[in-house]
Amino acid sequence: MIHIAIVEDEEMYSNQLNNYIERYSKVNGINVKVTSFTDGDEIVQNYFGDYDIILMDIQMRFMDGMTAAEKIREMDTKVVIMFITNMMQYAIRGYQVNALDYMVKPVEYFSFSQKLFKAIERVKPDHSRYISVTTDNGLKKLDIDKILYVESSGHYLKFETSKGVFQTRGTMKGAEEVLEPHGFCRIHKGYLVNMKYVEEVRENNCILGLRQIPISRVKRKNFMEKLTNYIGGGI
Repeated sequence: MIHIAIVEDEEMYSNQLNNYIERYSKVNGINVKVTSFTDGDEIVQNYFGDYDIILMDIQMRFMDGMTAAEKIREMDTKVVIMFITNMMQYAIRGYQVNALDYMVKPVEYFSFSQKLFKAIERVKPDHSRYISVTTDNGLKKLDIDKILYVESSGHYLKFETSKGVFQTRGTMKGAEEVLEPHGFCRIHKGYLVNMKYVEEVRENNCILGLRQIPISRVKRKNFMEKLTNYIGGGI
């Protein structure tokens, strides 16, 4: 179980984060417990260090998020802290308390799911997630983290992984719905790439090791924005 603390004094944003976490946990099959606080001093008082991730608003009435994070770091060096703010200049100070990342209000679900995925990976780096595909040799479990990209070929999908290529019947739309929350992005009508393995964008091609995958003109802007967010979102 992943224990997440939400420290947010605005009820609307607190409810939104709770809904996002519930949605993410259902999609990814992760057991999550959420504890909510309305101010920084509430979480600092009687802190027991039993949280895996803390989503911390910066501007709060009694104790701001930065001060609360500093006090928590004196007691807990392992908990993952991510800041939530509408003033980015405050979030940049997060390196002082070894914050993993920050989110700028209003928070959109896609961005949130990407950052939460990164936080959970930090909490449990050995925790693998799988998808099951039906191949000519039977049912195969694929480690999502080891999928480089997915290619559409007629009515079939080819999963290029670090352990070989696996083919199954399916649609790119279906693969995109399953893999997008795990850091994948559609860069072409026939390709879905794992941004973890993107080494370079060269002209109209995405470079993954020795592989060059075309980026369509209509999807290039969206891909570049998501890639920038993925590799540059950390503090």
